[in-house]
Amino acid sequence: VKLVESGGGLVQPGGSLRLSCAASGFTFSIYDMSWYRQAPGKERELVATIRSAGSRTNYADSVKGRFTISRDNAKNTVYLQVNSLKPEDTAVYYCNAHRWTDFWGQGTQVTVSS
Repeated sequence: VKLVESGGGLVQPGGSLRLSCAASGFTFSIYDMSWYRQAPGKERELVATIRSAGSRTNYADSVKGRFTISRDNAKNTVYLQVNSLKPEDTAVYYCNAHRWTDFWGQGTQVTVSS
């Protein structure tokens, strides 16, 4: 099982990024997929979830209207479009797959700074 995140980087406030998570080794389409983030000295928090059917999404209040989660089951990939970034969005962003168990990626760093 492997989840590989990419797309992080350094961006100025107000900027955008598209995070990707490529999955392999399990039946991607039947897993709920989520993005979490962890800032230095803070607990890991749930950012967004997309259900296995792909139609239902949920977001943390802090990112609603700015972040969009999506998935492509044909490519075994989940995305997180992050817009209007703020310094408080700085964190390591982790991809998570959940059904009977949880799989995690290694994370991708997002730094928002001028």
